[in-house]
Amino acid sequence: METYTTDDALTAMGFGKFQALVLVYAGTGWLADSMELMLLSFVGPLVRQQWNVSAQHESLLSSAVFTGMLIGACSWGYISDKYGRRTALLFSIILTTGAGFLSALSPNYISLIVFRFLVGIGVGGTHVFSSWFLEFVPAKNRGTWMIVFSVFWTIGTILEASLAWVVLSRLSWRWLLAFTALPCFLLLLLFVIAPESPRYLCVQNRISDATLVLERMAKTNKVALPPGVLTYHKETQLVDHNPLTSQNGHLPVRDNDCAPDNAMSSKSGGIAALRKLFSRKLLRSTLLIWFVWFANSFAYYGLVLLSSQLSDANRRCTSGQKSEGQQKNANLYKDVFITSLAEFPGLVISAVIVDWFGRKATMWILLFGCCAFLGPLAVHQKESLTTALLFGARACGMGSSTVLCLYAPEVYPTSARSTGVGIATAIGKIGGIVCPIIAVGLLRSCHQMEAVVVFELVLGLAGVACILFPVETKGREMK
Repeated sequence: METYTTDDALTAMGFGKFQALVLVYAGTGWLADSMELMLLSFVGPLVRQQWNVSAQHESLLSSAVFTGMLIGACSWGYISDKYGRRTALLFSIILTTGAGFLSALSPNYISLIVFRFLVGIGVGGTHVFSSWFLEFVPAKNRGTWMIVFSVFWTIGTILEASLAWVVLSRLSWRWLLAFTALPCFLLLLLFVIAPESPRYLCVQNRISDATLVLERMAKTNKVALPPGVLTYHKETQLVDHNPLTSQNGHLPVRDNDCAPDNAMSSKSGGIAALRKLFSRKLLRSTLLIWFVWFANSFAYYGLVLLSSQLSDANRRCTSGQKSEGQQKNANLYKDVFITSLAEFPGLVISAVIVDWFGRKATMWILLFGCCAFLGPLAVHQKESLTTALLFGARACGMGSSTVLCLYAPEVYPTSARSTGVGIATAIGKIGGIVCPIIAVGLLRSCHQMEAVVVFELVLGLAGVACILFPVETKGREMK
C-alpha cells in the first residue's frame, strides 16, 4: 500500500492560505508576549512614583514576571507534549488574559506583583506558539517563515511603545495594562479556529485525526495530498557514518519506519521527553542551547531596560543633575520607541543570511556584532550616540534570538519538542530575572562600565557556544 508522511504532505502543499492563518494566530501570541514584556520598561517607574516603593521593589516587579515565565515555560512545554499543543495554548491564553486585566485593577503593590507573576506564568507558554507554527511549515520554507513570524514580536514592541507614549500622556498606567491584555483576549475569542498539530497527532498514534487536519489544510490550500495513506516515521536518528559528511556542519539523517500501531503515544511528554533531552545524541545540544538561550534573554531584556536607564544614568552620573519628570518620561518613550524599531533591520539581516550561512553561523555572527555595538557604551557617550549604539545592539540581539527560536525546535523530536524548547525558554527567563540587577541596579549606582562588561562577557561566551553546536539544521526535516 502506498503511504506518505507528514513531511511529504507539507512539502506537497507548500506554504498556502492555511499556514498563513496559523501564522497570523501564532504571531498574535508572540505579539501579546512582546507587549507584556515591553510593558515592564514603563510600569516600574510609574508604580514606584505612585506607591513610593524603593528601586529594589521596582526591580522586583520585573523579576516576578520572569519568575512566573520560568515556571510557565517548563509547565506549558510539558502540557504541550503530554496533552497537546491546543490544550497548552488555551490555558496559557486564559491565564494571561485574566491576570492581565486583574493587574490593571490592583489595589496595592503586593497584589500587582501577584497578578504580574500570574501573567508571567501564562506568557511562559508563548514558546508553544512558535513550535506549533513550525510544525505546519515545510522544511524548505522554515527559515524564511520563522523570520516573518518574528515580525509579530517586533510589531508588539513598537505597538507597546506607541501605546505607552499615547496612553500615559493622558491616562494612568492602569489603562496601559488593560490595553496590553487585549491581544490575548482576541486569541481567546478565535481559539476555535486553531487546529492541533498533525505531527503531534501522529506521535500520539492518532493517525486518523492527523489525516483530517492534513485534508483540511489541503482543501484550504486547494491542493491534493500525496497518494496513499498517512504513516508515521519514528524520530530520526543522528548517526555519522561518514566523517566527510560532517565537515559542513550537517549530520546525516536515518529514518526508521514503523507501523502506526507502534507509535509511542503513551511515551510522549514527561519523563520520556526528559530522557530524550539528556540522551547521548542530544545532551551536548541541550546544554549549549540552554546557555545560548540564557545569554540571548539576558541580553535582549537587558537591552530593553538599558534603553530606559542608560540615558538617565549618563545625565545623573556625569552632571549630578536630575531631569524634570515630564521631560524624562518623554525621552524614555522616544528612546524605547526608536530602539524598538531596530528589531526590523535585525530581522532583515537574519533573514538574508540564515539560509546562506546556516543557523549556527548566523547566531554567532550576530552575537559578536551585538558585542561590538555595546563595547563603546562602557564609557559615557552622547545621548544620540547612545541611542544609535543601542539600536545596533538590539538589531543584532533580535536577529540572534529569532534564529535560536528556529534552531531549537529543529533540533528536538516532535515527542519532546515543546518540553525541550520549554525548558530552554525557562533557562532563558533566569536571564530575565538576573538582568534587572545589572541593567537597573548597577546603572542606578553609576557603575556603567561594570554593567556593560558583564553583558559583553555573556554575549561573547554565547557566540563561542554557537560555534560549538554539534549539528546544523538548515534544510533538515523536522523529526
